[in-house]
Amino acid sequence: MLFSTTCRTRAAYSAGSPSREGIGTCWASDCRAGSGRPCSIGVSNSPGAIAAKRITGAFSVARQAVQLGFFPRLTTVHTSEDAEGQIYVPLVNWALFVAVILLVLMFRTSTNLASAYGIAVTGTMAITTIMLGVLVFKVWKWNKLFAGAMIGLFALVDGAYFASNITKIPDGGWFPLLIAAIGFTVLTTWAKGRELMRENAREMSVPLKVFIKSAAPSTHRARGTAVFLSSTADTIPSALLHNLKHNQVLHDRVLILTVKVEPVPTVDPANRAQGTDEGEGFYRVILHYGYMEEVNIPRALAAVDNCGGPFSMMNTSFFLGRQKIIVGPRPGMALWRERLFAWMLKSSESAMEFFSLPPNRVVELGSQVQL
Repeated sequence: MLFSTTCRTRAAYSAGSPSREGIGTCWASDCRAGSGRPCSIGVSNSPGAIAAKRITGAFSVARQAVQLGFFPRLTTVHTSEDAEGQIYVPLVNWALFVAVILLVLMFRTSTNLASAYGIAVTGTMAITTIMLGVLVFKVWKWNKLFAGAMIGLFALVDGAYFASNITKIPDGGWFPLLIAAIGFTVLTTWAKGRELMRENAREMSVPLKVFIKSAAPSTHRARGTAVFLSSTADTIPSALLHNLKHNQVLHDRVLILTVKVEPVPTVDPANRAQGTDEGEGFYRVILHYGYMEEVNIPRALAAVDNCGGPFSMMNTSFFLGRQKIIVGPRPGMALWRERLFAWMLKSSESAMEFFSLPPNRVVELGSQVQL
């Protein structure tokens, strides 16, 4: 729109009507409804629109990193009922703001930024070629001779471009390399830390049915309902095991609750809850939510009537597990990476806020995990 309007404004001046009224008439004539003129076709090419696309792209990349297990859970706001990918991530938005301010203060002018831009662009081209190679060889399984020749050609061109920019590293090219190294370190540290935690949890996991048969009949029962959140519906969460270990008690009604977010905007409330009676006062419940919906466990449980009767929040306690990472000599990660992972785990979004749990009904049971 900036391009189209500028051209027609200049045309208005050249036609001998340089007044503001002439310019305003020119603008309005292009933008009135039904004019069919090219006022709106240039909107996507304006600098503001291009910058907005890059920002929304950063939101999507961050969300994909979370879904792939390379980044801790972030607060994500869905802004459209029709497009799942139209999101807003506050943390990423503020991080971009701070990064841009620092970039301007460091480089001052666009000329000084040229070296950094060259490394970023050619580096992106080289990485894209590597990813394409993985795709054609590992996923699509193309003919090795043909795929090798194609990837080799791309690698030759991209490698030449990248090599020609290596001399610019001291003049500012170090900046995108530093950002890339920090991002790579953070992503791989979180992924490796979560893998080590899963291995630790598998060593301590107990199948639900085995636990019910062995521990439930002989354990003292307390009045009320206990809800234990679990990522899997067929095993006992660590919070329940720690509660039994230290308090030596189980509630009259115990819910093993799993929340699943489906790839649809909304889920029919009639299909929200899926409950199963496992016996001995144990119930397995799975709540289904769409990606546009706010997860509200108390509201969903109020509509469940096939798990031992209605739920009263005053008689229900929600038990959450909170792990504290202990940096130790066990083989896993370097000590500084373990400290980084511990900080990321501590800074991730609270499960109580994410699931809309009442603060006065939540019990957090901490456990120490040595990676």
